[in-house]
Amino acid sequence: MATTYSFRQWVRNLRPMIIEDSSLPKILSIFAPIEVWAFSFGPFVWCSGEVNEWLANHETIHFQQQLELLFVGQWFLYAFFWLWNVARLKGDGKEAYYQIPFEREAYDNDGNLDYLRSRPFYNWTKYLG
Repeated sequence: MATTYSFRQWVRNLRPMIIEDSSLPKILSIFAPIEVWAFSFGPFVWCSGEVNEWLANHETIHFQQQLELLFVGQWFLYAFFWLWNVARLKGDGKEAYYQIPFEREAYDNDGNLDYLRSRPFYNWTKYLG
């Protein structure tokens, strides 16, 4: 009996292309409230050095979030949540970053290397509020 492969399974198995030893995170760090070691943007992850399993998992969680929101939606919401948090936290850009729902999901689950196999779609929404 053949196993059916659903669209959800196909999407869940997609992974970004990882680019190591990139200078882009260092450049982004000039403008960011934190030191950026790696970032996911579209189908790519740019990293300042070598990528370990934890970092790959963290950035792949962001990649999955971007897929759910057709990339542009996640980028817009990411900026919105950061600005909202900066206002709410009276200018604390670093803490505003850590309070973004996308980051909260990624940080809470990046150590669980099995997380992406069972991650519900739109799971970042449980971190709202």
